[in-house]
Amino acid sequence: MNITGNTIFIPGATSGIGLALAIRLQAAGNIVIIGGRRTEVLAQLRIAHGFDAVHIDTADAASIRRAAVEVIAAHPDLNVLIPMAGIMRLEDWHDDGFLADAEQIITTNLLGPIRLIAAFIEQLRSRPDATIVTVSSGLAHAPLRVTPTYNATKAGIHQLSETIRLQLADTSVKVLELVPPAVATEILPGQSGSPFAMPLDEFADETIQLIATQPDAHEILVENVKLLRFGEVRGDYAQTVEMLNRFDPHAAA
Repeated sequence: MNITGNTIFIPGATSGIGLALAIRLQAAGNIVIIGGRRTEVLAQLRIAHGFDAVHIDTADAASIRRAAVEVIAAHPDLNVLIPMAGIMRLEDWHDDGFLADAEQIITTNLLGPIRLIAAFIEQLRSRPDATIVTVSSGLAHAPLRVTPTYNATKAGIHQLSETIRLQLADTSVKVLELVPPAVATEILPGQSGSPFAMPLDEFADETIQLIATQPDAHEILVENVKLLRFGEVRGDYAQTVEMLNRFDPHAAA
């Protein structure tokens, strides 16, 4: 992915990683459109940063279709999609109380990106240089005990990324997978203050640097995520999982 000269839509960019990357990508010379559910926050960010902003609920298929029509009509040069929206919940599978949360996580984290890609793929294929940036997690490769469905959706995003990259190899569309470690956001209550979470600005700065210096990369891996990403490759997967699960539930996202 080229670091500059793009028109980028980031649904899920009203806070956290999405907003931090949106600010930096705009500063790098891109047109950035942000999307989110909170209209008042979208209005504030439009004023504060000059983003175009579109209301979208990525858990709602009809909302995704409406937003895609709006974004493409206003930005016919759109060539980058970053489905950033995601949720993380603690779950206890000792009884069936986990099911409602599990279903919401799957709808948002897995169906959401699939629906977004489906809504934008024709537009992206029409551009001479386009990119889908998927967002998985270090937990796709080493599970956190208390977030089973989140882990599963991020493993699904990893394999989705690997597979659609193969399918789209005969098109102008590249697939770049962003693999965050634990980052200091509010994806779980209190995670922004976790000593195990990478500071948000450090993560965003390193991510932008990697995109700029590795334009042909398939994965964007900040240094902090490599422990989880490569446990099986190193041969210490069991030790990595054991270490990960010694810590506070907020230790990874």
